[in-house]
Amino acid sequence: MEAARLEFEEFGFDGTNTNAIAKRAGYAPQTFYRHFPDKTAIFLAVYQSWAIFEMRSVLEAKAADEIANLLLNHHRAYRRFRRSLRTLTVTNQSVAQARAQSRLKQINAYAAKLGSTDSAWILSMILKVERLCDAIVDGEFEACGIEFEAARQQLIATLSAQPSTAD
Repeated sequence: MEAARLEFEEFGFDGTNTNAIAKRAGYAPQTFYRHFPDKTAIFLAVYQSWAIFEMRSVLEAKAADEIANLLLNHHRAYRRFRRSLRTLTVTNQSVAQARAQSRLKQINAYAAKLGSTDSAWILSMILKVERLCDAIVDGEFEACGIEFEAARQQLIATLSAQPSTAD
């Protein structure tokens, strides 16, 4: 799994092949297929491991600034992997389904932490936070002349938002 994560992070999904994953893991290429039917399957296994680690870390964190730092570090460590994930979510049905299942787990797990049962609001927060993290680590704020700390403060403000109440 770690060899696959490193390959995907270094070369992206399209630039990675199963032989390189097996070689990096110290195995013969045919050994890969004893554990995974194809490259997408191991990509999904890496994604699920990543998503579970991130969700558990967020749930254990106490303050918005701690969560922001954790997420930024995690997104930074998985920059290219996340780019591949975003593309595959649109182009690959099995990845789209796995990501939807992961998001449903996130919604359920975050409901208690966020003090809301409004699934639409929770998912919108997840999506906003993910996009902000990606934009920060990909340098989009910096490219627009916005310092890292100002961008991080916007992330913290988003993490601190409360659900709106319908009248």
